Amino acid sequence: MFTILIGILMLMIFWKLLKFALKASWGLVKILFTIVFLPLVLVGLILAGLAAFAVPVLLILGGYAMLCSKKL
Repeated sequence: MFTILIGILMLMIFWKLLKFALKASWGLVKILFTIVFLPLVLVGLILAGLAAFAVPVLLILGGYAMLCSKKL
């Protein structure tokens, strides 16, 4: 009986740590894409001669960022 209790508690702790790890990694991926990946894609589009495509993408993403920004 004690072994089952310890096993259940261990699974609960494992589940909480897994949820925390997923939240932390998702936050890091969002920051990485926002700061590194998106500017590189936009610069690549400009250098490839696709400025007509890069400017609307930049405007749409900028508008989305302004609408979804949290006010402190």
